[in-house]
Amino acid sequence: MDSVTEHNVEPTLYREAMSRLVAAVHVVTTREGTARVGFTATAVASVSDSPPTLLVCINRRSRSAAAFRGAGCFAVNMLRGDQEAVAQSFGGRLTGEERFAVGEWHDGILGAPCLSGALAVFECSLVEMRTVATHDVLVGRVDAVILGPKVPGLAYVGREYRVV
Repeated sequence: MDSVTEHNVEPTLYREAMSRLVAAVHVVTTREGTARVGFTATAVASVSDSPPTLLVCINRRSRSAAAFRGAGCFAVNMLRGDQEAVAQSFGGRLTGEERFAVGEWHDGILGAPCLSGALAVFECSLVEMRTVATHDVLVGRVDAVILGPKVPGLAYVGREYRVV
Protein backbone atom coordinates (compact mmCIF):
# COMPACT_ATOMS: atom_id res chain seq x y z
CA MET A 1 0.00 0.00 0.00
CA ASP A 2 1.76 3.13 -1.24
CA SER A 3 -0.65 5.80 -0.13
CA VAL A 4 -2.99 6.25 2.78
CA THR A 5 -6.47 7.58 2.23
CA GLU A 6 -7.76 9.65 5.12
CA HIS A 7 -11.26 8.82 6.29
CA ASN A 8 -13.10 11.29 8.46
CA VAL A 9 -15.33 9.30 10.76
CA GLU A 10 -16.94 11.55 13.33
CA PRO A 11 -15.73 10.72 16.87
CA THR A 12 -19.31 10.68 18.19
CA LEU A 13 -20.35 8.15 15.55
CA TYR A 14 -17.31 6.01 16.34
CA ARG A 15 -18.03 6.12 20.09
CA GLU A 16 -21.67 5.17 19.51
CA ALA A 17 -20.66 2.21 17.35
CA MET A 18 -18.08 1.09 19.95
CA SER A 19 -20.68 1.36 22.74
CA ARG A 20 -22.41 -1.59 21.08
CA LEU A 21 -19.38 -3.84 21.53
CA VAL A 22 -19.77 -6.21 24.46
CA ALA A 23 -16.59 -5.96 26.52
CA ALA A 24 -15.39 -7.60 29.71
CA VAL A 25 -14.76 -5.15 32.56
CA HIS A 26 -11.39 -4.99 34.33
CA VAL A 27 -9.70 -2.80 36.90
CA VAL A 28 -6.05 -2.26 36.01
CA THR A 29 -3.77 -1.31 38.91
CA THR A 30 -0.17 -0.42 39.70
CA ARG A 31 1.91 1.45 42.25
CA GLU A 32 3.56 4.82 42.03
CA GLY A 33 5.95 4.71 44.96
CA THR A 34 3.72 3.88 47.92
CA ALA A 35 0.53 5.14 46.23
CA ARG A 36 -1.85 2.64 44.65
CA VAL A 37 -3.48 3.74 41.39
CA GLY A 38 -5.92 2.16 38.99
CA PHE A 39 -8.61 2.61 36.38
CA THR A 40 -11.56 0.70 34.92
CA ALA A 41 -10.82 -0.71 31.48
CA THR A 42 -12.60 -2.60 28.74
CA ALA A 43 -9.71 -2.23 26.27
CA VAL A 44 -7.84 -5.36 27.36
CA ALA A 45 -6.82 -8.13 24.99
CA SER A 46 -4.74 -11.27 24.85
CA VAL A 47 -1.71 -10.96 22.58
CA SER A 48 -0.13 -14.40 22.90
CA ASP A 49 -0.05 -17.48 25.11
CA SER A 50 3.60 -18.21 24.37
CA PRO A 51 4.83 -16.32 26.24
CA PRO A 52 1.59 -15.22 27.94
CA THR A 53 1.18 -11.58 26.97
CA LEU A 54 -1.70 -9.12 27.06
CA LEU A 55 -2.31 -5.49 26.24
CA VAL A 56 -4.21 -2.70 27.95
CA CYS A 57 -5.11 0.73 26.59
CA ILE A 58 -5.21 3.81 28.84
CA ASN A 59 -6.19 7.34 27.91
CA ARG A 60 -3.09 9.53 28.20
CA ARG A 61 -5.13 12.28 29.91
CA SER A 62 -6.35 10.04 32.73
CA ARG A 63 -5.14 10.80 36.26
CA SER A 64 -3.31 7.50 36.53
CA ALA A 65 -1.66 7.42 33.08
CA ALA A 66 1.67 8.85 34.26
CA ALA A 67 1.94 6.23 36.99
CA PHE A 68 1.51 3.42 34.46
CA ARG A 69 4.13 4.97 32.16
CA GLY A 70 6.67 4.89 35.00
CA ALA A 71 5.73 1.58 36.59
CA GLY A 72 7.40 -1.63 35.59
CA CYS A 73 4.37 -3.75 36.36
CA PHE A 74 0.60 -3.77 36.52
CA ALA A 75 -2.27 -6.10 37.42
CA VAL A 76 -5.37 -6.72 35.31
CA ASN A 77 -8.27 -7.66 37.60
CA MET A 78 -11.17 -9.28 35.67
CA LEU A 79 -14.40 -8.40 37.48
CA ARG A 80 -17.18 -10.74 38.58
CA GLY A 81 -20.76 -9.87 37.77
CA ASP A 82 -21.37 -8.69 41.33
CA GLN A 83 -18.38 -6.29 41.36
CA GLU A 84 -19.98 -3.34 39.56
CA ALA A 85 -19.28 -1.10 42.58
CA VAL A 86 -15.55 -1.74 42.07
CA ALA A 87 -15.83 -0.82 38.38
CA GLN A 88 -17.69 2.39 39.22
CA SER A 89 -15.19 3.35 41.91
CA PHE A 90 -12.28 3.10 39.51
CA GLY A 91 -14.27 4.60 36.63
CA GLY A 92 -14.14 8.11 38.09
CA ARG A 93 -16.67 8.07 40.91
CA LEU A 94 -13.89 8.04 43.52
CA THR A 95 -10.28 9.24 43.38
CA GLY A 96 -6.92 8.19 44.75
CA GLU A 97 -6.70 5.78 47.63
CA GLU A 98 -10.44 5.94 48.37
CA ARG A 99 -10.99 3.76 45.29
CA PHE A 100 -9.33 0.87 47.11
CA ALA A 101 -11.88 1.06 49.95
CA VAL A 102 -14.27 -0.77 47.59
CA GLY A 103 -13.37 -4.46 47.39
CA GLU A 104 -10.67 -6.38 49.19
CA TRP A 105 -7.14 -5.78 47.89
CA HIS A 106 -3.74 -7.39 48.45
CA ASP A 107 -0.30 -6.92 46.90
CA GLY A 108 0.59 -9.38 44.16
CA ILE A 109 3.99 -10.93 43.62
CA LEU A 110 5.09 -7.92 41.52
CA GLY A 111 3.72 -5.38 44.01
CA ALA A 112 0.65 -4.26 42.06
CA PRO A 113 -2.69 -4.30 43.91
CA CYS A 114 -4.77 -7.42 43.21
CA LEU A 115 -8.52 -7.74 43.84
CA SER A 116 -9.39 -10.70 46.04
CA GLY A 117 -12.14 -12.82 44.53
CA ALA A 118 -11.83 -11.43 40.99
CA LEU A 119 -12.65 -13.87 38.17
CA ALA A 120 -8.96 -13.78 37.30
CA VAL A 121 -5.98 -11.56 37.99
CA PHE A 122 -3.10 -11.24 35.55
CA GLU A 123 0.10 -9.88 37.10
CA CYS A 124 2.21 -8.37 34.34
CA SER A 125 5.67 -6.96 33.78
CA LEU A 126 5.59 -4.05 31.35
CA VAL A 127 7.57 -5.07 28.25
CA GLU A 128 6.50 -2.40 25.78
CA MET A 129 4.51 0.81 25.64
CA ARG A 130 3.39 2.68 22.56
CA THR A 131 1.45 5.87 22.12
CA VAL A 132 -1.38 5.50 19.62
CA ALA A 133 -3.56 8.59 19.13
CA THR A 134 -5.00 9.56 22.53
CA HIS A 135 -3.99 6.36 24.34
CA ASP A 136 -0.97 4.48 25.64
CA VAL A 137 -0.94 0.80 24.73
CA LEU A 138 0.71 -1.16 27.54
CA VAL A 139 2.01 -4.60 26.63
CA GLY A 140 2.60 -6.86 29.60
CA ARG A 141 4.22 -10.26 29.98
CA VAL A 142 2.00 -12.26 32.32
CA ASP A 143 4.19 -13.42 35.22
CA ALA A 144 1.40 -14.78 37.43
CA VAL A 145 -2.28 -15.66 37.18
CA ILE A 146 -4.73 -15.95 40.06
CA LEU A 147 -7.96 -17.77 39.24
CA GLY A 148 -11.03 -16.79 41.23
CA PRO A 149 -14.47 -18.34 41.35
CA LYS A 150 -16.07 -19.66 38.16
CA VAL A 151 -19.11 -17.34 38.21
CA PRO A 152 -20.68 -14.87 35.75
CA GLY A 153 -18.54 -11.90 34.76
CA LEU A 154 -19.16 -8.18 34.41
CA ALA A 155 -19.54 -6.77 30.89
CA TYR A 156 -20.12 -3.28 29.51
CA VAL A 157 -22.39 -2.68 26.52
CA GLY A 158 -24.71 0.13 25.52
CA ARG A 159 -23.07 2.31 28.19
CA GLU A 160 -24.37 -0.03 30.89
CA TYR A 161 -22.93 -2.79 33.04
CA ARG A 162 -24.38 -6.26 32.47
CA VAL A 163 -23.79 -9.62 34.11
CA VAL A 164 -22.87 -12.33 31.62
